[in-house]
Amino acid sequence: MKLLLNVLKRIHKPAVYSSQSRCRSSSARSGLLLLRDEALIVGSNPELVQRLGPQVEVRTGFITEEEEGAFMKELELGLKKKRYEFDHWDDAIHGYRETERVMWGERCEEVLSRVRSVAFPEGSPLLGPVHILDLDKTGYIKPHIDSVKFCGSTIAGLSLLSDSIMRLVKEDDAEEWLDLLLPRFSLYILRSSVMDQARYNFTHQILKDEESVFNGQRVPRLRRISVICRNLPG
Repeated sequence: MKLLLNVLKRIHKPAVYSSQSRCRSSSARSGLLLLRDEALIVGSNPELVQRLGPQVEVRTGFITEEEEGAFMKELELGLKKKRYEFDHWDDAIHGYRETERVMWGERCEEVLSRVRSVAFPEGSPLLGPVHILDLDKTGYIKPHIDSVKFCGSTIAGLSLLSDSIMRLVKEDDAEEWLDLLLPRFSLYILRSSVMDQARYNFTHQILKDEESVFNGQRVPRLRRISVICRNLPG
């Protein structure tokens, strides 16, 4: 929170990058009426936003409310058997339940095929299980960098049930940051390149509800489920 307040004091009008998102007018359903015409990515300076622009993407309205319901129907029973955890093996997540899933029904598999087709190069070897992360309303993901032992250069996640904000902060310079608005029903994609690795030179996190402010506007965080696909390290 202190970092966010300091940033807002220093920067009156953040640099804005408009992602090439596919909109299906889902903003009203997700509750982001005031943000529907705003860019989904803001940053600490124009150079950083321009440099990382090709490596970060948010596609709004990637799934419909009915498709979200299909995922929830498949996931809810298994998640209810778990309880929310408030410590994590590497202290990266607070207030969460998680699982992995290999087999899906036809409706969900169709969506996941769309995710793979837009997020990963054709023929890219993918991690078999899809990772499911269920954050309680009071939960959050702390700043961390994914281990190269467990996932490759690209991560793609569907946002179910709630809008949220993902923050990327340069590991060795906290004054360089990007905020990504992740509306409900959206797909986010983080990629790395040889020249500048958004995945591995920047920490990423999902902000707490009380810290959830995007470009000066409050974005309430409710319970949030992310359905995450990754490629294999290589």
